Amino acid sequence: MVLEALRARRRKLVQLRVTGRPAPEILEAAAQAGVRVEQVPAKEIRAERGPGSPRGSTARGNPQNVVLEAGPLPDAQLDELLGGEPGTRRIVALDEVEDPHNLGAIARVAEAAGATGIVMPARRSAPLSAAATRASAGALEWLPVARVPNLRRALELLKREGFWVLGADAGASESLFGVPDRVLSGDLVVALGAEGRGLRQSVRECLDHRVKIPMEGRVASLNVSTAGAVVLFELVRRSLP
Repeated sequence: MVLEALRARRRKLVQLRVTGRPAPEILEAAAQAGVRVEQVPAKEIRAERGPGSPRGSTARGNPQNVVLEAGPLPDAQLDELLGGEPGTRRIVALDEVEDPHNLGAIARVAEAAGATGIVMPARRSAPLSAAATRASAGALEWLPVARVPNLRRALELLKREGFWVLGADAGASESLFGVPDRVLSGDLVVALGAEGRGLRQSVRECLDHRVKIPMEGRVASLNVSTAGAVVLFELVRRSLP
């Protein structure tokens, strides 16, 4: 995570504290980012690996004996998610996903699947916290997250920009694996709801398509990050030549 933060440079980077001989790529990334490096005793590094952070910054440790003191991840504007080649863009919309570990896991999947960003409500959503960043394995350092006052209005704006909205909904009649390719082509927003209650009615009303993931076992649902992985990589599979 420290390496990704240094490479992405989306946070305010204050200093890097190291002990022993940290990985050369971390030192190189710090030098390229212009971040001051300080050699400190190992006990100081261990003391800062807990959940707390220095005031006004974020202390972030890793097994390579480094701690990066940095500011919080910035929120993105919705229009920052519109990059990429038209016709191939993917955005993930999270409807009141409040668990930071789920947010991080979804971000990791979304970044790996080539999504351009995540949009989520400003309220009743997981924060861009250290826990979310750890769960994302550094993906949140690269993937912009737009927190919006009203998710439905954000989806309507994206539809005006040429996006179709695809919702993962256990109550849908059509299977993800059975829908025609044309439904899963073009610019898409993949909407995922909170575990248990799923997508809210106001978000369902914005959907252009609803799909379900077929289940073979006794468990009736998937974790939201797992469901997101299935949907996003089905889109990747369909886009392959």
